[in-house]
Amino acid sequence: MTETHGGEPKKTPLYDAHVRAGARMIDFGGWLMPVYYRGIVEEHKKVRQKVGLFDLCHMGEVEISGPRALEFLQQITSNDVSALTVGQAQYTLLCYPDGGIVDDILVCKTDDAYLLVLNASNTTKDIEWIRSHADDGVEIRDLSPETALLAIQGPDSASLLSQLTDVDLDKVYYYQFTSGRVADVDCLISRTGYTGEDGFELFFDHAHAETLWNLLLEEGSKYDIEPIGLGARDTLRLEMGYSLYGNELDSTTSPLEVGLGWIVAKNKGDFVGRDAIEQVRKEGVSRRLIGFKLLERGVPRTGFQIAKDGEVVGVVTSGSLSPTLSVGIGMCFVPPELAKPGNKFHVLIRGKGVAAESVRPPFVEGKVRKSK
Repeated sequence: MTETHGGEPKKTPLYDAHVRAGARMIDFGGWLMPVYYRGIVEEHKKVRQKVGLFDLCHMGEVEISGPRALEFLQQITSNDVSALTVGQAQYTLLCYPDGGIVDDILVCKTDDAYLLVLNASNTTKDIEWIRSHADDGVEIRDLSPETALLAIQGPDSASLLSQLTDVDLDKVYYYQFTSGRVADVDCLISRTGYTGEDGFELFFDHAHAETLWNLLLEEGSKYDIEPIGLGARDTLRLEMGYSLYGNELDSTTSPLEVGLGWIVAKNKGDFVGRDAIEQVRKEGVSRRLIGFKLLERGVPRTGFQIAKDGEVVGVVTSGSLSPTLSVGIGMCFVPPELAKPGNKFHVLIRGKGVAAESVRPPFVEGKVRKSK
């Protein structure tokens, strides 16, 4: 079943494979993507308990090189790119001059360049924004059309991938990457992900996408692997309290409102949006993003209102029934005085106030492989 909403959405190299697998396809950020195959809850639990395979070929990839590449990235991103060594990845933000968020991205330092990984729905906007700030000494190359990206996520991901590569995966920790061959395909192998589980993301030439997809499913059969759609990807990231652009993050959001002050470098010098962010830091935020869990039965959804003492004080940015906890969980913006864990309020579900409590994410324990 396919759902589309306006325009002509693009297809990843794996579109036909998804259709053959019976996936329900939807228009996501201008791409036809699988929202689920067998079911969101089943796929979610597969990643938490065993291993799942994601098509992320819709994501954007940009290479920044040239003699002023580092200086340029220091000017346009919020984190300190100079702290990276070859083989390290960094979570960071692109910000507007007023401190709003253009996108949350990854920066990976290779031998002679930097690889930026962009959100699919923002890729065109991001590249235009990046190019608008570039000058001499910086080369910007859009690798998106020629790059495939697959994610292998779950407790058995390392065991599976080790069957197909000679790379010593034990030497690659969370937010690190290396180059190597997976089967007969040259890949950049990154130990990153959006699920809270151990896992890897594989960047490689899009011509090999279906071959490697099928091989991973075939080799992964001994680990009971399944393809995973965007529905489970969303519930997995929500259980970890990870923000999603368009929900928790947008052009009107300050990094300090959503708890991302830790990727806003204070001592690296000026960058786009720095003055506005520092002004917010000085004056204090007017709202904060928090996690919450329902104390009664119900399923919170994006856009539902938050009420305290009969007054609407906020809105749900992301919400769902947690497949792991079997309770309603979500994230929402509320006034700072309600942000402390343990505070009680109500989520308005179909006109009824359902009791909820503020909690500090993650909602479930993460299992990424961090360096010692």
